[in-house]
Amino acid sequence: MLPDRSGKYAALYRPIHMIGLELGISVASVALRNEPTGQPSGFRSDVVATAKRNLKKAEVLDGEGGFCVWGKQTPAELSLDQGYFPLGLAQNVALKRDIGEGERLKWSDVDYDPKVVAVQVRREMEAAFGRRNS
Repeated sequence: MLPDRSGKYAALYRPIHMIGLELGISVASVALRNEPTGQPSGFRSDVVATAKRNLKKAEVLDGEGGFCVWGKQTPAELSLDQGYFPLGLAQNVALKRDIGEGERLKWSDVDYDPKVVAVQVRREMEAAFGRRNS
């Protein structure tokens, strides 16, 4: 955050969306002016499940906002290269090994069900965007 000299005003820079502030303006722009306010141009970033504390083998993850994991924004290319596990799928899956605090989880670390629709869609997305962004 960059305040002015008076300290009364400031500019906040965040390289991510602030959905709560932007949503109303975006909806109005689309509805009133038929103007899109943004669209993806590639798979650039991922949110990876990261251990909040030391986790034990067979422990079941409690998902976003729980006590086990938090999300760490990671470049998509790195996430795909390393096989990191997305935060959005980190609920009701058991760990296959102990995970240290701060460690990013990988697909190989969790016992997930490949038949779950969300997992299938994510895997399709990885296959479709698993190439360099241009």
